[in-house]
Amino acid sequence: MAEGTHVPIRKYLVVWLWLFILSALAYFIDVVHVPQPWKPILLVVVALMKAGMIMAVFMHLGYERLSLIYAVVAPLIFLVVMTIAFLPEGGAIFGSHAIAAP
Repeated sequence: MAEGTHVPIRKYLVVWLWLFILSALAYFIDVVHVPQPWKPILLVVVALMKAGMIMAVFMHLGYERLSLIYAVVAPLIFLVVMTIAFLPEGGAIFGSHAIAAP
């Protein structure tokens, strides 16, 4: 963003309203008892939408496309790599415990 450029307060209020709506949506996803495979996926999607809005508007990265892309893509790549790396370990842990009957 150029030096001395002023962002109108209306933009911040609109983003705040969308963040409020997305937070309410995340709450209702949990309350409505969405089926288990879909719940974490939907919550992550809502969280990524909120994070993107916060980075674009409040951190002023919306005017710097390359910085916004790096701020979003780098953690996602790290998340995918770590998930793939630790997936076999999680399978070994869950496969080694017997479920005790009450």
